[in-house]
Amino acid sequence: MTTPPESPLGQRRPVAYKNPEFLKSASSRSLRILSEYLEPLDHFRRERVRDTVVFFGSARIAETGPMSRYYVEARELARMITEWSDGLEKTARHFVVCTGGGPGIMEAANRGARDAGGKTIGLNIGLPFEQLPNPHITPELSFEFHYFFMRKFWFAYLAKALVVFPGGFGTLDELMEILTLVQTRKLAKKMSILLYGTEFWREIINFDGLLKHGMISREDLNLFEFADDARTAFQILTNNLMRNYLTEQVHETPAIARSNDPQEPTHGIP
Repeated sequence: MTTPPESPLGQRRPVAYKNPEFLKSASSRSLRILSEYLEPLDHFRRERVRDTVVFFGSARIAETGPMSRYYVEARELARMITEWSDGLEKTARHFVVCTGGGPGIMEAANRGARDAGGKTIGLNIGLPFEQLPNPHITPELSFEFHYFFMRKFWFAYLAKALVVFPGGFGTLDELMEILTLVQTRKLAKKMSILLYGTEFWREIINFDGLLKHGMISREDLNLFEFADDARTAFQILTNNLMRNYLTEQVHETPAIARSNDPQEPTHGIP
């Protein structure tokens, strides 16, 4: 470890939490990680965000082009979910549309939520290419992450449903992360997982092959559903959310929306 230079006689060094050199050092990595937990937590509490519907999908799908239908349909689905959610009786914001904050499918979903006049979340990640925050994210719910794993934590922490549009490495990584958490019951809550675009997903992932070779169990095929249009996807998602979270049998305290709550919420993560 490099010894910091002595301060000139009579001059004060900055306190540690105001010292950029220290905060950017390897010694402060744990503080930087913690800050990527605490800052979003503070904002979600102040905005009274209770839970989310997460949209995953490619940053490369544009509003025009060979796969543009997915952009259009992601925007429409996000609008429908937001209008439905805003019509619920609540004291906190339910089922807020949340994305990775970038272009493509992420932009489409944030845009659809804003079309409906709702708030919408962007969990952006700093990358050397293609990932700048899109302009449709609610400013007070726009976050920039350095650590992928903290960003993934926030995707899983509040999500009650997940919609996965066609995508590449990043989308596959995010989908498999959530499927693994649900399969291994590290997510104790009910999670509705919807793969949008049956033909695409059956071509990209051979689920039947995984079953045939004994890599997954037959019950694992029940962890997700398929949809090919916004109306069908909306019906599946809202039916699952109603059954799992909006019945009299469900009594989940929206602790994250309460800044004075004495217990840290788990939101289904033990």
